[in-house]
Amino acid sequence: MEIITQMLLEIENLKIQYQSKSRAAVENINLHLEAGESLGLVGESGCGKSTLGRSLIQLLPNGAIWQGEIKVDGESLSLSSTLADLQHWRGEKVGLIFQDPMTRLDPLMTIADHGIEVLRSHFPNITKQAAKQKVQNTLASVNIAPNLINQYPHEFSGGMRQRVMIGLTLLLNPTLLIADEPTTSLDVTIAAEILAELTLLRSSQNMGLILITHDLGLVGKYCDRMAVMYEGVIVETGKVKDIFKNPQHPYTQSLWRSVIHFSDTSDSSQPKSLIDPNPLVKIQDLTKLYVSGNWITGRTVKGIENVSLQISAGEVVGVIGESGSGKSTTGRAVLQLIKPDSGSVEFNGVELTNLGKADLRQMRSQMQMIFQDPKACLNPYMNIFRAVADPLLIHQIEKNLKDCKPRVLDILDKVGLPSTFMDRLPKELSGGQLQRVAIARALITKPQFLICDEPVSMLDAIIQSQVLELMTNLKQEFNLTYLFITHDLAVAQSFCDRLIVMYQGKIVESGTTDILINPQHSYTQSLVASIPR
Repeated sequence: MEIITQMLLEIENLKIQYQSKSRAAVENINLHLEAGESLGLVGESGCGKSTLGRSLIQLLPNGAIWQGEIKVDGESLSLSSTLADLQHWRGEKVGLIFQDPMTRLDPLMTIADHGIEVLRSHFPNITKQAAKQKVQNTLASVNIAPNLINQYPHEFSGGMRQRVMIGLTLLLNPTLLIADEPTTSLDVTIAAEILAELTLLRSSQNMGLILITHDLGLVGKYCDRMAVMYEGVIVETGKVKDIFKNPQHPYTQSLWRSVIHFSDTSDSSQPKSLIDPNPLVKIQDLTKLYVSGNWITGRTVKGIENVSLQISAGEVVGVIGESGSGKSTTGRAVLQLIKPDSGSVEFNGVELTNLGKADLRQMRSQMQMIFQDPKACLNPYMNIFRAVADPLLIHQIEKNLKDCKPRVLDILDKVGLPSTFMDRLPKELSGGQLQRVAIARALITKPQFLICDEPVSMLDAIIQSQVLELMTNLKQEFNLTYLFITHDLAVAQSFCDRLIVMYQGKIVESGTTDILINPQHSYTQSLVASIPR
């Protein structure tokens, strides 16, 4: 019996040109997707993946020109589409989960208000109570507890904000869902739950799914077909298992060679954990509590509790754990970006919690941080040269911008960015390029200690491998010490000397990376079991 399939998405000869660029962002794109099918869209940062995804809901910058045909569920998207046409198209027909949740959520609105606004803009007659109930039910499906929907975006961790974005997109039950790096900020257990939920929705609602990602493990586990993009063109497409088994294009072959695979075997050459009498960083009983809601009626929430850790000079200590487990809070408390409620932090024998602002600023030239979200920590009106040079002026390493130029050129070259990027603004760079700018800015002062909060989470396999190699070389050259926060267990295993596992604000397991081969704590066991292989 012949199976009749329904074509959900048809893209013919699509070309997109930005006014500021001489070359097309994407061109000659021909792609189709059947109802209920999932397609993995992979490629290096800046290759046009997100541009292609945004073109399907016409969220391109002003002045962008596109040619070709886009058809979803038999309905064509036209250049002459009105705002009313697009409102129906956006959300109800095509949903987009953005890569960067913090720039998409209004900091002055609660999560519930975000959802109510989405529903009322599409269904004006829905009551506030009914809308809030639907928001609560939908967010519960992505593990956001009902008692959290009245909180604000800044009260959530990066991974929890990403789950909120996924939930808000699912509110309108789109027929085609575009997920642009939806699990970048999530640990493997939550990522597995989210993608399992998307797979279930895809199956039950016959919904199409385009997964834009740099994680080939996710593509292998959750996608039927894949398309590989390079320099704005789809260079290879086909069934996932066929491309994985026998990649044809040179770029696909290099992408596959660069993937960092998780190993199930122990590395006996690893140094054993020893107590250092003179550690570079000593953390003792560090505790930080947060208050949800206002200080009068709010409830106390654990950030971290009694965290103790020593880091030796030249060591790479990895911190793994689920979103909201306290990884980023620990890193920020060490740098005193947030003040702990109790406990101590020593750097080179100096107690940081007692320092005044002037002394703390002086110490921070030796302690830098690569933040998880580069777009949120870069001034949108400051060009890349000024953004990277700024720490040199702040710490009075250089007197003026002119003197900073040689150092900036050198560090940009080391992170793989050409000098032509210096005059660009952050909005002109892709997510992966912005992450490299953030790394360059952190390294410009030549610090001893670097806290890396998901520094390679937004990078494709090739660039990720290059950046990790760069960080390894810099570590050896300058005897750098890293506190490396990540949810990628394969990266943690290959890059770190030692690991600590955090769960609900506490360290539940620690040791060499062999703890991933033979995990003792039940949470570490669940992390390892969730790795897409």
